[in-house]
Amino acid sequence: MSEFLMLMEQVPALLYGTTIILGLLVGSFLNVVIFRLPVIMERAWKAECAECFPEANIKSADDVFNLVVPRSRCPQCNHLIGSTENIPLISWLLQKGRCKHCSCKISKRYPCIELLTGLMSLVAAYLLPFGWPLVFGLIFTWVLISLTFIDFDTMLLPDQLTLPLLWLGLLINISGTFTGLTDAVLGAVFGYLSLWSVYWGFKLLTGKEGMGYGDFKLLAALGAWFGWQALPLIILISSFAGAIIGIAVLLASKDKKSRPIPFGPYLAIAGWVYLVYGQAVTEMYYNLVL
Repeated sequence: MSEFLMLMEQVPALLYGTTIILGLLVGSFLNVVIFRLPVIMERAWKAECAECFPEANIKSADDVFNLVVPRSRCPQCNHLIGSTENIPLISWLLQKGRCKHCSCKISKRYPCIELLTGLMSLVAAYLLPFGWPLVFGLIFTWVLISLTFIDFDTMLLPDQLTLPLLWLGLLINISGTFTGLTDAVLGAVFGYLSLWSVYWGFKLLTGKEGMGYGDFKLLAALGAWFGWQALPLIILISSFAGAIIGIAVLLASKDKKSRPIPFGPYLAIAGWVYLVYGQAVTEMYYNLVL
């Protein structure tokens, strides 16, 4: 194993090839996480409500449902997805985007997430130092992809992902992987409090909630990874990305009605940009400002 790692460090093509294959495989698993984790959370909430309020006669599911069980099936014909039908990206292409059993269309989103995970993993491998920074950077990338699509789908940023991301950021910075431990702790505190203050200020002024608590925890996690100094730039990038993408979606949408827009995906975009381009973006920002 150590010899293979040394070979990857010495042969960039091997490193990049291994990383993109790993990214495609992880992307396939992320599809499961993105779909199933909100369902798992909903089931847990119903079970808790059923236990606390028996008079409400809330029905909770009794079957086992987690990230592993039950096996993936075609939603149309209930056909079990075999191993040869679950090869990331390749199976979808070979089957021409259809179920092998009933020819039902398979959403393009699944191979797109697999490809996105592979490409973002490749970029991380190209730009991050080989070793622990790359390992942690890949984990960071994969968690952010999951959070992005879950938030787009459900307007939720699960604690099951944001809190481990926060604690991992603090732990890896004990040895100063991305920033010093003191800066990481302050980043977590200021990251949470900054959006918490905006939330309560907006609520006091308008009586409405402008964002969810998951956004506070995600920014706290980003602060734990990169330190308090990174927060202003991360907030700026996320706001800029949110404005650009939000306007584009509004213009492209036929329905012009006002609707809630998740902020988590834009925080995730900003966090990942800072991961791979942090120093360059910081220098460019301060050159423009000063």
